[in-house]
Parts: sequence; structure tokens; C-alpha cells
Amino acid sequence: MIEVRPPVAVIGAGISGLVAARLLAERGFPVTVYDKGRRPGGRSNTRTDGVYAFDHGCQYFTARDRRFQRYVESWLERGLISYWDARRASCMRGVVSPVQDDVARYVGVPGMNAIAKQLAKDLDIRSATLVEGLQRDGGSWRILHPEPSIERYELVLMATPPDNARPLLAVNPTLQEAVSEAVMQPCWTAMAVFDYDIELPFDAAHFSTSSIVWAARNNSKPGRGGHECWVIQASPSWSVEHLEDHPDAVSAALLAEFFAASGLNPVPAVYLAAHRWRYASPSKPLNAGCLWDRASGLGVCGDWCHSARMEGAFLSGLMLAEKVIDEWPRAQRD
Repeated sequence: MIEVRPPVAVIGAGISGLVAARLLAERGFPVTVYDKGRRPGGRSNTRTDGVYAFDHGCQYFTARDRRFQRYVESWLERGLISYWDARRASCMRGVVSPVQDDVARYVGVPGMNAIAKQLAKDLDIRSATLVEGLQRDGGSWRILHPEPSIERYELVLMATPPDNARPLLAVNPTLQEAVSEAVMQPCWTAMAVFDYDIELPFDAAHFSTSSIVWAARNNSKPGRGGHECWVIQASPSWSVEHLEDHPDAVSAALLAEFFAASGLNPVPAVYLAAHRWRYASPSKPLNAGCLWDRASGLGVCGDWCHSARMEGAFLSGLMLAEKVIDEWPRAQRD
């Protein structure tokens, strides 16, 4: 007798896809993860350039749901994450006001990608692979991508932005229609390095009445290097308006606005770059947790299915994996 569970393809190696893949693999499902990026992590990744490192997507996360809190406690014990006790502020037209609350904020150590690295450990991940479509082949699915493949999967779980999942779901109009309800918004992110402390009275700030909404001193987070590295994120509306601008123009504009909005005289940056997140956050989450169609063996997860936080991405992947496990609580026997 050979114990088997149906083979699963997970498309997308952000937090949601990695969680689903990890839980299913631990329960004995053969899992293959496809991702168009060079490394797992999605928006919880860390960008490095020489000696400089930036959390250029997800800045931190909180834990409200008890299911997520249990994982967070384990990560803390293992040193994968740490509390970020940042000096926080609110900035409006150059006026800086300190902000205090009792919310616990966590960051990966030494970068936000620490969690993704752990979740991805020992998984079969096909990086730099763009999935172009799905094709039904008897009772299985073929994953269509530039590299020829004869692999077949009984289940396919999509953990991509809705705009990427929608064309793949042409094979299932019902799921495709549901996914079309989600709306994502972009975000331009600038990364700047200064050769000395620019002496702002905060490590992280939210901005109002500005083209930027957030800025953080990356080196104020635990486990980071000593370089004065800042991450500056534009508002959704500004990002939409300048979506196709050249990165150099974007980084210069956001840095200038950062100085103006924080009331600081401009100082030269020794390094300046920009990254465009075309699908940064859901402006209209589905609030469905995840989507699952047992008849076709297709499922969808992501923060945009649940809520616009890293916790939402994690819980969405968890919920989808649980639905699959509920269908196959025990291994089938041949």
C-alpha cells in the first residue's frame, strides 16, 4: 500500500502562497510552488544593493487573530522576528507630532524576508517562472509556462494579485468573476541612504496632505546595519498618477517631498532608488478569507481575499490550506 495525497501546484510565493504550501507539505501533499520573482517573499521581501538593505514593501506587521498570534510567538522564540519599538510621528505640512500607542509591531530579523525564508525552507519552489495559463488534461491540470513541463496537478492554488489570477481563471468563470470584485492599488517606494544621521525626531511616520504616506528609518529596526537607510512610500493616488514614470524621477520627487513634509532642510543622498509595486495593497478586499472550488480543484488566496495586512495574507493562505486538508483528512491508499 502506498499512501498518497493529490499533487498541488501553488502559484505565487508571497506569504499567503508559502503558508498554504508549507501546511499542505507538512500534511503529506506533494507541493510545487511557482513564482515569477527571483526569490520567495513577495511584498514581504528585503531589497539589498551592496552593503545597503531595505524593507521596501511590508514595513512591519501586527497580530490580532489568535491563530496568527500562535505563529508569531513561535517566531519570536526562534529569533525570526523581533519587536520594533520605533519612535513614531504624524507629519502634516512640515509639522511633526509624536504618536504613542500600545500596539505591538513586529519585523523580521535581519530583514522582513526572514519569515518567507523560513516558510520556504525545503519546499520545491520554481523561481523566475511566469505561469501563463492552466490547461485541463483529463482529471489533472497542466501549468503552462515557458519551460516545457510534463507535470500534472490535481489541485492548483493561486496566491497572486487578483489582476494576475484573473486571466488564469478563464478556466473557471465563477471564480474569475469573484476575483474581479477585488481592487488593488499601486505604491511607488523610494529608498535613500545618507552618510550621517539626518536627525529627525522619529523612526517612522505617517504623512497627511502629502504625496507620501509613510517613511521609516530602516536601520532603526532590530538586526539591521548601521547605515542611515530610509524607505519612503507614496500615496496610492500619486502612485497611480505617476505609475509609468521613470524610477529616477520618482525617487527624486519622493525624496524632495519627504524633506518638505517632515520640515527638514534637504540633504544629499549617497544612494537613491525606487521600486514600483504595481499591486501593493487591496483598496477593496473581498473579505471572503479565500476562494475554493472543490469540483475543479482550484483555489485562490491572498491578503486581498481577507484583509489588507500581512496577517490577512497569512490567514488567507492558512484558511485555503485548511479547506484542502478538510477534503483529504487522510491519505488515500492505492
